[in-house]
Amino acid sequence: MLRNIGSTEIIVVALILLFLFGGKKLPELAHGLAESIREFRKSFKGEDKKAEEETE
Repeated sequence: MLRNIGSTEIIVVALILLFLFGGKKLPELAHGLAESIREFRKSFKGEDKKAEEETE
C-alpha cells in the first residue's frame, strides 16, 4: 500500500499539515504521536507476556 508513495506526495502532505496546524504546533503533534506509539507498543508487549504466563 505504501510502496506507491513518492516524494511528491510526501511533500504535498507535509505542506497540507503545515498549512492546517502551523509551524509551532507540528512538533507538539509529532511528540504526542510518538508517545502514543510507544505506549501502544509497551501495552502490546505486556499483553503478550501475560498471555504466555497464563498458558504455562
